[in-house]
Amino acid sequence: MSDEVFLTGATGFVGAHVLDRLLAGGYRVRALVRGGAERLPARDGCTAVGGDVRDSGALVTHMRGCRYLVHTAAVYSFTPRQRAEVLDVNVRGTRSLLEAAHIAGVERAVVTSSSAAVGPARNGHPATEEQWADAHSGSSAYHRSKVLQERAALRARVSVTTVLPTAPVGPGDHRPTPTGRMVLDVMRGRMWGTLGGGMNVVSVEDAAAAHVLALERGEPGERYIAGGVNLSLAELWRVIAVAAGRRAPRLRIPYAIALAAGGVDEARARLTGAEPRVPLEGVRMGHVRMYVSSDKAQRELGYRPTPIVPAIERAVAWYRTHGYA
Repeated sequence: MSDEVFLTGATGFVGAHVLDRLLAGGYRVRALVRGGAERLPARDGCTAVGGDVRDSGALVTHMRGCRYLVHTAAVYSFTPRQRAEVLDVNVRGTRSLLEAAHIAGVERAVVTSSSAAVGPARNGHPATEEQWADAHSGSSAYHRSKVLQERAALRARVSVTTVLPTAPVGPGDHRPTPTGRMVLDVMRGRMWGTLGGGMNVVSVEDAAAAHVLALERGEPGERYIAGGVNLSLAELWRVIAVAAGRRAPRLRIPYAIALAAGGVDEARARLTGAEPRVPLEGVRMGHVRMYVSSDKAQRELGYRPTPIVPAIERAVAWYRTHGYA
């Protein structure tokens, strides 16, 4: 069997950077593209196939001959009307994909989870891989799906290692993701205040590198957080504002007011099907400190996160070049 990698999510933000790293590392890649193989531009060393992670029968055929699987595909959305799809693709799709990988004879898999699956910092200490978030608390379908997805992945009949990126920033966030929208909101002057929480932010290139390191050095059944730096939301807005040449929002918004605004916007999004402007899930997470430690990945994988300011500058420049702001 060759060292060909079956990659899902190659047209997504993190997945596209994982594809770059795999090809740069000399791997041949067979990329699953939802909506048709033509959506992925031709690249030397990469073959695109159309399909869906939930179609296990077709996936067996697509994966035969691949030694490895890297699964980055997911629906990442806070839109209320997409919550059923989020759970279906992220959880059921992962189960189907990994069962197909077992049948196809894939040797090992790397599955993209999320640092949200370990939950917030506890007692002033950043969260680690030893911790699990409660999959049944709160209303975040996406973050709940990542907990359920990861637990299902680690029970699969194929050897699995999971990578838990924090909030990735950098060039190429076409959609953009909810994290990218935060950058754009600051760039556009639409971020008018902050909550008291914080988050870990990572260069998307570092998150991609962590996947390849996990493939090459990760232990089966182990989880690896791929983070960058822990920042309060006020600190993060300042860094983005400096990169964008804007004034950073200084107003501290009381949590009760933010929660009420999120509830109103949730109702609007339910009625219209639009993406929320003030995601209720984001408000709830913005009230806590989603701080994590990447010490395990650094120690066991040789993961080395790079400074976050250049990554944010690359994101700002990319959005401007591509007409987002």
